[in-house]
Amino acid sequence: MRAGRVLVVLRGSVFLGDAMAHGMLPGVALAALLGANVLVGGFVAAVAMAVGVAAVARSSKLSSDTGIGLLLVGMLALGVVIVSRAQSFAVDLTAFLFGDVLAVRTADLVTLGAALVLTLTAVVVGHRAFVAVTFDPRKATTLGLRPGAAVPALTVLVAIAMVASFHVVGTLLVLALLIAPPATALLLVRSIPRVMALAAVIGSAAVYIGLLISWHADTAGGATIAGVAVLMFFAATAARRIVAFRKPVAAVAASVCLLAGCADGVSAPAEPQGDEVVVEGSRELDGPLTRLVLVDPLSGATAVYDAVDETETAVGRFGPVESIAGDGRFAYLRTGERTTIVDAGAWTFDHGDHYHYFATDPAVAATLDTSAAAVAANNTMVAIEAAGGGADALERDRLGEGLVEAAGVAIPGDVAAAVPLGGRIVTVDRSGRVRASGDRATEEIGAECPSVTWAMATRRAAVFGCSTGALRVTGSDGTPTATSVPYPPGVPPQRPATMSHRDRADVFAGIAAGHVWVLDSRQRSWVVIPAPGAVATNTSGDGTVLILHRDGTLAAVDVATRTETARIPLPESVTAHATPVIEIDSDRAYVNNAAAREVYEIDYADGLRIARTLRTEVTPGLMVEAGR
Repeated sequence: MRAGRVLVVLRGSVFLGDAMAHGMLPGVALAALLGANVLVGGFVAAVAMAVGVAAVARSSKLSSDTGIGLLLVGMLALGVVIVSRAQSFAVDLTAFLFGDVLAVRTADLVTLGAALVLTLTAVVVGHRAFVAVTFDPRKATTLGLRPGAAVPALTVLVAIAMVASFHVVGTLLVLALLIAPPATALLLVRSIPRVMALAAVIGSAAVYIGLLISWHADTAGGATIAGVAVLMFFAATAARRIVAFRKPVAAVAASVCLLAGCADGVSAPAEPQGDEVVVEGSRELDGPLTRLVLVDPLSGATAVYDAVDETETAVGRFGPVESIAGDGRFAYLRTGERTTIVDAGAWTFDHGDHYHYFATDPAVAATLDTSAAAVAANNTMVAIEAAGGGADALERDRLGEGLVEAAGVAIPGDVAAAVPLGGRIVTVDRSGRVRASGDRATEEIGAECPSVTWAMATRRAAVFGCSTGALRVTGSDGTPTATSVPYPPGVPPQRPATMSHRDRADVFAGIAAGHVWVLDSRQRSWVVIPAPGAVATNTSGDGTVLILHRDGTLAAVDVATRTETARIPLPESVTAHATPVIEIDSDRAYVNNAAAREVYEIDYADGLRIARTLRTEVTPGLMVEAGR
């Protein structure tokens, strides 16, 4: 049973386990009053608790923790109410809450043994599915491991382990044996099989030592076992800290010198900023969520497709849509003289050295009385270029609240392209002059970008396409600096009018004159790859570019050698009607087929394997990815 508990810890479902343990009370109480088997009653109540938590999380904007807390209190209260109807139940209730390990009978040992065999068999058979769904539900789906069945199965295994154990230590203490041994093992070893094996050893040791202490100290057996399990965790934590504090003498001396310097008047380093990122009305996730905004360009029918759950949520119908742009969360639909902004309800917050992942319900965020020709965004601002010229800077967070609020940046009126960079907007006017606009003033950068055609944001730069090459502007925290990336000599004279890339990545790809142009803006290099018949391209920045050809084949090309490494056929209808696109993230690519109402999920790291075919209700003539 310890293997299933390891996965509970890895999935971050500790609070759910606690709730299930307490949620058994009404089932046990009702079964006792009706003369039924209390183990069956406890199992049914625990599973009902888990199902209720999942239902609350899906049907409301509340976080899963809030749903767990509400149902925990509700189930516990219901159990107490049931118990209060039978005065003679008080002694059994005490045993239920705190257990009685010294009163374990042969039947209890048989129950524990049967539960052990059942859970061990299930974990061995479903090991790949359980591990995959623990770390990446989307990958589990694409590998055909059925996370929709794996998650309920894991929940049932946890319920079995709890019900089989509560006679020994009680529901109030069973969580200690559910969590402490695997948590301790995770401090000492890294691979999952080793964690499972070590957790079993630690749990057995906790029982043996706890019983030994209980016998000599005349303490409650179940509570002593649980206490020993928790103490073993803290002992392991302390041991790790002692090892970590054994630093080289040179590092200690350097710290002393630094402190001495501070005492002499040198300013001490600022306190680190807090890691907490709170977004009102959303819930934070353990990992990224992939959603696709799909639009029928003729009718404007729009839907958000959840690539993990394979569910489609209709958002609205907005009339003919000319184009679509995305910024990792919002989709900007150009509908004549207006722009409709759709919130996909999934996004990643870049915290510098790590990420936070959020989700909320898909919805229409706002409607602008301007026709958006291009969009670029960072964590805080979005720059929207108008089709007739000029640009606006909006507060990106406020869009999530359904509000259109100016970012307070004074953008010049003759702007041809605009990209956020930190708290400023970098702009290029029609004469090619490059400037940075903040909340106080606009300053010249001292660079030129003649005949700008495209503009995109990366994590730390604003990149523009010029007639002479590309221009990369950096310096989000200080003085902006521009670096030119000229076109290489001898390339075709026709240049790409648009470029594609993985959201915020530094490598771009575009098509012009039967060639795919790949720009690595950080390395300041261009690579031009012959690709007759190419209709769509994109790159994840890992040295490979994906190219969709007019005959419906998708190819992967190594950028450094310009050689094709894989090619697969897609249905010819993929290029029959609307122009297809390749949306790409860190490990998957998505290609839309409007004629067949399908989207193909491609594992481009595995020889362009078609992981899934996603069938949609909305005709996916236009598509952008959000969430990752």
